[in-house]
Amino acid sequence: MAKGSPRSERDSKGSARPTINVTDGTLIPLKDEGGLLSAWNISFFGAIALLVALPLFSPDPYLRILSFVPDGLFATFSVTIISICFALIIGLFAGLGRISQRAWVNRIATVYVEIIRGIPLLVQLFYIYYALGPLLRLQGPPAAILAMSICYGAYMAEIFRAGIQAIPKGQMEAALALGMSRSSAMRRIIIPQTIRVILPPIGNEFIALLKDSSLVSILAVSDLLRRGREYASTSFRYFESYTVIALIYLVMTLFFSRLVAIMEERLRHRGNVH
Repeated sequence: MAKGSPRSERDSKGSARPTINVTDGTLIPLKDEGGLLSAWNISFFGAIALLVALPLFSPDPYLRILSFVPDGLFATFSVTIISICFALIIGLFAGLGRISQRAWVNRIATVYVEIIRGIPLLVQLFYIYYALGPLLRLQGPPAAILAMSICYGAYMAEIFRAGIQAIPKGQMEAALALGMSRSSAMRRIIIPQTIRVILPPIGNEFIALLKDSSLVSILAVSDLLRRGREYASTSFRYFESYTVIALIYLVMTLFFSRLVAIMEERLRHRGNVH
């Protein structure tokens, strides 16, 4: 999966050189894309309108499908939220390891990031569930949460690393000059500022994780996609079932993309004020 965000690099002469990074997250609505007919409004409210209209005009099967999937929606959110929490913890420690001055700590963290980012999430899910599952006695949701936490922890590590390195070095030097230890300065000065910088990309990762949570349906987890598959396999209404599932995922990801956009705008406004 491709991760990243737009940024600029400097060439050998020091001039700005724009780069393009492609991300698998949803399209974040821009402030200047306002208006009733903006792409986000059309997509979001169009999906909601379809979810309301389809059961009204065709209760069978759309109303039955909507009444069949709520518990899968709860499972999807549970796996996503728990996984993102563990991924943040793993990412924080791995990110600190990536900038550690101790060579062995840096090497371990870097190897972890490179290995995990080099293996597809689906393969990691299969490996942890089928290969390590019997050894660790993990089944269903715990195996899915472990795999997704480890996978996204590697991407969170790079976000934390980039966020910490974005803080001016003078902050750490000033803290050390005041007699603080490096670990204390990192905990009390650097990391609080880093969190403010990395909140938007963390929001993007949450959206990507929400979409990738559909992969856990292969591990006997009754998430949103699996519930849709179960209904389709018993009723043979594949088109209707997957249409509803796709619309629900679209509404969720667009909703959270709007929250990320609002969060970015507020952080940008506070930065301009200060």
